Amino acid sequence: MERWIIAPLRNRQFFSLHEVNVAIKELLEQLNNKVMKSVGRSRRQKFEEIDQLNLRPLPEKPYEYAERKTATVHIDYHVEFEGHLYSVPYTLIHQRVDIHATERMVEIFHQGKSVAIHPRNFHPGRYSTQREHMPANHQFMEDINSERLIEWADSIGPQTTAMVKATLQSRAFPQQAYRTCLGILSLAKKYSPPLLEQACQTVFEAKVFSCKAVTQELVFLQKQTPPAPIEGLPTHENIRGAEYYSERNLS
Repeated sequence: MERWIIAPLRNRQFFSLHEVNVAIKELLEQLNNKVMKSVGRSRRQKFEEIDQLNLRPLPEKPYEYAERKTATVHIDYHVEFEGHLYSVPYTLIHQRVDIHATERMVEIFHQGKSVAIHPRNFHPGRYSTQREHMPANHQFMEDINSERLIEWADSIGPQTTAMVKATLQSRAFPQQAYRTCLGILSLAKKYSPPLLEQACQTVFEAKVFSCKAVTQELVFLQKQTPPAPIEGLPTHENIRGAEYYSERNLS
C-alpha cells in the first residue's frame, strides 16, 4: 500500500476528500490487477477464485442499531417510547408489545409479528397516530368517550369542564386526549374538587392543556393553603386523660 498508493500521491495536492478517494481508487485498481510473481495471479484473480465464491449477498436493508423496549398498550391504543406515543391496532389494548426503535423508524411487534411502523419522532408528549389503528367511529371503549369525560368534569365544576373540553379539542383526535383528561379528573380525589377548580382555571388561562401542568399548579396551591387548625378536646366529665388509665387506676 505504501509503495503503490501512498508514495505516488505524496506530492499531489488535493482540494476535497472526494478528489483523494478518486485518486486512491485508480491506484488501487492497478494494484489489484497487477500479477504477483510469487503466485502468477493478481489479487483480483485470487479473490474471484477463492473468496468471492463464499460470499453471501448483502441484506436488502442496511443494518441499523435498534433500541428495544417492552410496553403495555394503553387504553387509547398507544404505546410510549422516550416520551412520544405511537399507535397500534386498537384490538391490542392492554396487550404486551415489543418496540424496536432506530434513528429513523419505530416498529412495534406483538407475539413476534410486526403490527405497526412509524417514522421516529423525537418530540415528547406528542402522538403519532395512524387512522387504520382506530376503531370505527373512534369508539374504542363503550365506557370512555368525550361525553362521559365532560359529564364527569361537570360534576366537579365549570373550570374543570372548560379544561377538559379544551384538552379534547387540542388533539387531532379526541381519543388522544383521553389519557390526559382521565389524569386531570382523577386529581379531584387526591387534592379536592375546589382546589382542582382553582388549578384548572389558572392552567386554562395559560393555554397549557396537560395533566402535568394541572398537577404542578395543585402542588403550588396546596403549599399556599394553610392547614386547618386542630381543635382542642372539649372539657367534659366523661373525657378521661392519661392519668385515669395509669397503672394504679387499672389495678
